[in-house]
Amino acid sequence: MGLIYEKVARRALFKMDSESAHEVGVRALALLGRLSPLCRLLESCNQLPASQYRPVEAFGLSFPNAIGLAAGFDKNACAWEAAAALGFGHVEIGTITALAQPGNPKPRMFRYPAEEAVINRMGFNNEGSEAVAARLAKQPGPGKRRIPLGVNLGKSKVAPLDGAVADYLASFARLADYADYLVLNVSSPNTPGLRTLQDEKPLRELLGSIMAANRERAAKRGGVLLPVLLKIAPDLTWPQIDAALGVIAEFGLAGIIATNTTLARPGFFAEVGETGGLSGRPLREKSTEIVRYISRTTGGKLPIIGVGGITDTTGAAEKLDAGATLVQVYTGMIYRGPFFARDLAWGVSDRQRR
Repeated sequence: MGLIYEKVARRALFKMDSESAHEVGVRALALLGRLSPLCRLLESCNQLPASQYRPVEAFGLSFPNAIGLAAGFDKNACAWEAAAALGFGHVEIGTITALAQPGNPKPRMFRYPAEEAVINRMGFNNEGSEAVAARLAKQPGPGKRRIPLGVNLGKSKVAPLDGAVADYLASFARLADYADYLVLNVSSPNTPGLRTLQDEKPLRELLGSIMAANRERAAKRGGVLLPVLLKIAPDLTWPQIDAALGVIAEFGLAGIIATNTTLARPGFFAEVGETGGLSGRPLREKSTEIVRYISRTTGGKLPIIGVGGITDTTGAAEKLDAGATLVQVYTGMIYRGPFFARDLAWGVSDRQRR
């Protein structure tokens, strides 16, 4: 299947601009998601046999395998129901903001095939938390899904930084009931000022407020907290990561996602003039280094979802060996095809079993 994708489908998609190709992919998966019998057939072929492989247990959830689809692909909860059919063990939608917004001016996504990389400056283009909540209300809810669904939240561009907490809380109130886990994205480089929310003082205010709302919600639902994770940038210093880990421990978050895209321009990209976050193979080593650092610093007690530069089984296994509990891919799927998750899940599981 990978060869067919590379010889036929990828060539056709790569003749389009990056964002148009992305939209074609989302529409195709949305259509597949509505064909339940076909989804179940594909799932039986692409998921690991439960009789041979143990699921991954993390933050109170069970994942059929360690490979997830990262936020950024399905921004508006249109296509996630097809993810299990492709072999994914979980899927994360978003990033979703309290208010609908168009994102940054186009063009805003650029492929670099020789480097297996992408630069994007999308700017959280999405339909807003109210519209996404309405869509999720018509889809399978927690406990009725094939695989866990994460909901990734960001700040609306028009919300001032001193109004960021209220903005995130509005999205939390609308979307928490539909999430198996929730992610606070404070690390995209494409919303002005957003990354300052990773600083210790504003991060403490944000996480404290969200977890207070989480506890209030749990009190009405038998005391079970919704797992909340923080997604951090790969450009943080070690002291900044230490501070973030301290705040995560203080407020009892369920885990961390490491990492988002980078503003760094290593190697070939030093001469590339496009602004935005760089993802794909150039991010692999840095994101793995951060996963390893977090795992060692926390004694392996904080669940980590490792993201960044996974283009093959070795890259996925590298992050799991460094201390990640789960991994996510997106850019790698652009270059390796829709069944990339299946290949990774089987490859990683066979390697671990050996």
